[in-house]
Amino acid sequence: MASGSAVLEGADVLPIVYVARHGETAWTLTGQHTGVTDLPLTEAGERNARRLGERLQGLSFAKVFTSPLQRARRTCELAGFGAAEIDPDLVEWNYGEYEGLRSAEIRAKRPGWQLFRDGCPGGESPEDVAVRADRVVSRLREVADNALVFSSGHFIRVLAARWIGIGPTSTARSFMLSTASLSALGYEQDLSRPVIRKGRIQHGNSIKTRITWTTNGR
Repeated sequence: MASGSAVLEGADVLPIVYVARHGETAWTLTGQHTGVTDLPLTEAGERNARRLGERLQGLSFAKVFTSPLQRARRTCELAGFGAAEIDPDLVEWNYGEYEGLRSAEIRAKRPGWQLFRDGCPGGESPEDVAVRADRVVSRLREVADNALVFSSGHFIRVLAARWIGIGPTSTARSFMLSTASLSALGYEQDLSRPVIRKGRIQHGNSIKTRITWTTNGR
């Protein structure tokens, strides 16, 4: 693992959880829902993962966790963390009958459908995914230092919501994440006040990269 002390600019010594979304796959390009289908990264996705590793250089992690799906595991490996612990709870949302479909195709069958409200027939409800996210949150809060997680977009959005104690339907759908993006969860003042962090990863006096969450109103 990388060595050195790294924190978000303006943060104190409280632990930070860095959350990485996997690199590009064929279905992220086409907008198809990719849950348990175990797709590899594209060539561009592998390049994205290596660049993510460059952004993570100089950071030290007490624990690194990854989804068992190859798109997350390969991103983790190419970023330089091949010895990560596999956590089955980090898998993407199980889309059931909607696996492989685009949102427009789903709404043609089910007008007004919203993933974070309605879930997926034959797959998981928002509450099912939140239960998994809660287990991940519990494990992360047992880590006394910084941690790194590799997972998938919709699950990460639920994880962020559950980190700050809100339901998966209220705000999670408004968090947007690009492939191979890096986000951060942390605390304000003490461990009883979890927050979603925005800022810049800092190693010594050198600013390395900016952490952002993008929101939309959909």
